[in-house]
Formats: sequence, C-alpha cells, structure tokens
Amino acid sequence: MRDGAADAVVPDTKDWTWTLERPCPECGFEAGAVIAPQVAEQVLSLTAPWRGVLERPDTARRPRPDVWSPLEYACHVRDVCRVFEGRVRQMLAEDGARFANWDQDEAAVSGRYGEQDPAVVADELVVAAVATCRTFEAVDGDAWQRRGLRSNGSEFTVLTLGQYMLHDLAHHLVDVGVVPTAAGR
Repeated sequence: MRDGAADAVVPDTKDWTWTLERPCPECGFEAGAVIAPQVAEQVLSLTAPWRGVLERPDTARRPRPDVWSPLEYACHVRDVCRVFEGRVRQMLAEDGARFANWDQDEAAVSGRYGEQDPAVVADELVVAAVATCRTFEAVDGDAWQRRGLRSNGSEFTVLTLGQYMLHDLAHHLVDVGVVPTAAGR
C-alpha cells in the first residue's frame, strides 16, 4: 500500500447478512445450505488455497487502486478467522453475547495489510483457520443455537455466525480469482 493506496479503497458498508437467506450472486456461495457439522471442515477448505495465492509474484499488487491486493485480502481472511473464532468462544461462554465493533477497513489500514510478508501471513492464516476449525468442532447439540449480537444489532446463532463467516471466506477467494470448493457451492 504505497502512496496513500490504503485510503483509496472504498469502505464496505453493505450489510451482508442477507447471504444467510439466499445465494450470493457475486460468488455463488449459499451460506444457508451449510449444516452445522460442515462448518469446521469448510473453514479449512475455504482457507487452504491462500498459501498458493500468497506465493504469486504479484500478490502485493492491487489490480486497481481501489481494490485490495491478494495479500490484503489474505490478511483480512486471517483476521476474519481470528475475530469470528473469538466471537464463537464469547457466544459459548456468555448468554446474549454482544460483540465489540470490528471495523475491517480500519484494521486493514492500521494493520498495514499491504506491507505484510506474504509467507508470514500464509502461516498466520493457517494457524487462525485451524483454531477456528477446532472451536467449531467443539460445538455440539443446543450450543449451535446460542445467540450473540453484532454491534449494529444483527443477531446470530453460532450456526448462522459460522455460515456468515464461510460466505466471507468463499467470497474473498473469488475476489482473487480462485473458485472455492465448499458445501455452499
């Protein structure tokens, strides 16, 4: 992110919760089709391609000034795994969990996503995905229906939070030219 490029990306202010109800026309992922036992395995399958993406010679280059580079998307996906894993743990520990706001665009700027080392990001993404997978693997029975509230008031169950996260993971693969293979496809 050189020459102020971080400021050139238009913040994503869309409410993507509708992806729980119908397939995403942009990436084709159908989050609502993913059942509870599939969430953990899908975290791994939807993050596995990132090592190859991060090995591309142009991984740090933005296709346009207003579109994240594959490296920036990979950093975002790593942080999505970290944030959502923490939210699931919070939902399992607290009745009516309320999530702190996470500004993904601010995280990209303050985290200097475009300046990170792709090899380090690849390793960190694997660690984050495995931790997220393990957290979802530990959920069973009625725990899938525990609830939490995002800072904008959107309510999730553990299952719908997992489905919502999986859409994000699938969508960003498409953003970098990878066709995801997952249950919601």
